[in-house]
Amino acid sequence: MSESSPDRSSQQVALRSPGLRDQGHPGGGGHLGTGGHLGTHRLEAAAPAGPRLFFGTPVAVFRAFGLAVLVPLFLATGMTLAYLGAFHQPTPHDLPVAVVGTSAETQVFAQTLQDKSDGQLSVRTVASDSAARALVRDRTITAAYEPTATSASLLLSSASSSTSAEVAQKIFLPIAYAEKLPFTVVQVVAPGEHDSSGQGLFFLLVGLSVGSYATAAAVAAFAAKLGIRWSIVTAVVMSGIVSGIAMAIAGPLFGVVSGHVWEIWTFGWLYSVAIILIGVGLHPVLRHWTTAALTMLFVMLNFTSSGGIFEPAVSPRFFAGLNTFWNGAAWLHATQTVQYFPGQAFGLDLMRLGLWAAAGLGLTLLTHLLSRRRARIANERVATTEAESVIAA
Repeated sequence: MSESSPDRSSQQVALRSPGLRDQGHPGGGGHLGTGGHLGTHRLEAAAPAGPRLFFGTPVAVFRAFGLAVLVPLFLATGMTLAYLGAFHQPTPHDLPVAVVGTSAETQVFAQTLQDKSDGQLSVRTVASDSAARALVRDRTITAAYEPTATSASLLLSSASSSTSAEVAQKIFLPIAYAEKLPFTVVQVVAPGEHDSSGQGLFFLLVGLSVGSYATAAAVAAFAAKLGIRWSIVTAVVMSGIVSGIAMAIAGPLFGVVSGHVWEIWTFGWLYSVAIILIGVGLHPVLRHWTTAALTMLFVMLNFTSSGGIFEPAVSPRFFAGLNTFWNGAAWLHATQTVQYFPGQAFGLDLMRLGLWAAAGLGLTLLTHLLSRRRARIANERVATTEAESVIAA
């Protein structure tokens, strides 16, 4: 009778659910397929989740910006630390000076000066004016104080370091004033006619350095396309061009370099090629940090230790230590030697420049081989994956 009809009618109810659609009926309702399964119904794909936002801006934008500003923040911090650390308070330590004379009074005066300097001076005595001039000319001492009964003279060389010459004057001028002796400064080796500050060669070093590491960034950016051979050739050629530009400006245009052009150009070429090769060698490892690394090496640490502003005996000991092996110090000392102190040896400076260039070449070759090895391993992994896919199929 009618008791069974509710069961039959309930079996005929079509199952409907949001998101389920009968493929056979565009309008609509779902139906049961054979065996009680949903026939042609399917679940519509869920919409992908949007990017995480922070005040309406994707978080990924802030993350990318944070990474981008790390380099300028590093440069701002490093430059401030390096320049203020090296130059904010120059204090002599073991500054080599001499007192001219052989009398007992001279010996006592020199010893007293040494004791009262608290380690700032290294005082010796010399027998004569000519001996003192020779020591100043050889850059063995910074200055020599020569008192007499009626006057006092200070022998020094601004061509070696104008700031050290000023430091020496500040030390000995009050002594002569206390003794009521007329004070005279004698320039044993004066800077060039067109380099009255005595720092023209240092500023030439600045231009040479900036041109070199900017060229290094350009060559490194194209190194992958150029290949290792052409990258090295380009570095060698471009360093010669950079050095040539520096010499053309410093020589004929401003007269800072007078004579010895080819020797100084060679020093500049060795100095520049080292920087460019180091930049090319660092790029595969550091990528966008390469410029920051070059700035640290050849600006922050290089200019502050070169002796162009303050000699090692007036610089903080950290930068004075760098002066013994850094390439900027080697270039500046060699250039000063041929420009103002002819006849003195500069073989050690040339060796340091050559070692830096060799280190740059070695680094370039090493990172090239490592890059090739990484590429080979990556290709082998891809080939292995493809082979496993073929076998699995």
